[in-house]
Amino acid sequence: MASYHSGEIAVQERAELADQASFSLGGIGETVPAVAAAFLAEQPMIVIGGADRGGRVWATQLTGAPGFLRAPDPRTLTIDTLPLPEDPLWDVLAGAGSPGEPVRVGMIAIEPATRRRMRINGRAFRDGDGLRVDLDQVIANCPKYLQKRDYRILAADDEAATARTVTDGTELSDAQQRMVRGADTFFIATTSDRGDADASHRGGNPGFVQVLSPTSLRWPDYVGNAMFLTLGNLLLNPAAGIVVPDWETGTALHLSGTARTVWDAEEIARVPGAQRLVEFSVEAVREVSAASPLRWSAPGYSRFNPPVA
Repeated sequence: MASYHSGEIAVQERAELADQASFSLGGIGETVPAVAAAFLAEQPMIVIGGADRGGRVWATQLTGAPGFLRAPDPRTLTIDTLPLPEDPLWDVLAGAGSPGEPVRVGMIAIEPATRRRMRINGRAFRDGDGLRVDLDQVIANCPKYLQKRDYRILAADDEAATARTVTDGTELSDAQQRMVRGADTFFIATTSDRGDADASHRGGNPGFVQVLSPTSLRWPDYVGNAMFLTLGNLLLNPAAGIVVPDWETGTALHLSGTARTVWDAEEIARVPGAQRLVEFSVEAVREVSAASPLRWSAPGYSRFNPPVA
């Protein structure tokens, strides 16, 4: 039976949303329904989060032609690809389950064209040229703050899909700061104190993520389903990773560090729509150009996005 861990419960109670969270618990299961399996089979992308061999948490995206995600049974997801060798999670996922323990991962699949999404958490094993994930949680999510987009896939021999460069650092460059300020979407990975991983989506109008310095970001936590899976994990373990996709070029900006929830009423009141704030301290940066062969259309912004001050 689904349940919340102590961090999630503590945040729900502090937010005075425990009753709503109890109702939302019905959206957490252990198996993939047939309609969800069909949804996954149609997707060209899934975001996956977890910890690398050094314990640093990262988020990344895996892509493929529709059909590369399959649920052969209600408790299993197969992914017919691995991260790129340049990806911060390449090493740990390429060796998942052999010879040691499986890698605990959190995942989220989104369909921007219809604003549908679902989260799936479990234990990943290397399976040939891909992954098999034994599922622990399957979570229905609301479509708020998800921008509408259509996609196309570049041909495998297209130079724009293969001319890849990698930039590492410990802080955001000026260009990377501009990318973050202009983002309307990013994905965040967290883990509990037991190592169970989760990946989630954050969206808003461009500018909803503030760059406070080259090593500090802040964004609003808007009204949601009151589960607080991300903030609950952060209460127990501040390690976090985010990936900011460039929808037009396929570049992925990966950041790893720590995050904390800000509850100060005066600070929150300065940010339209914010119920809380999250501050992220950047410790490691990896930018990978041409990380994805997907190219997405200009966004149709969600009507739920609060204005940006």
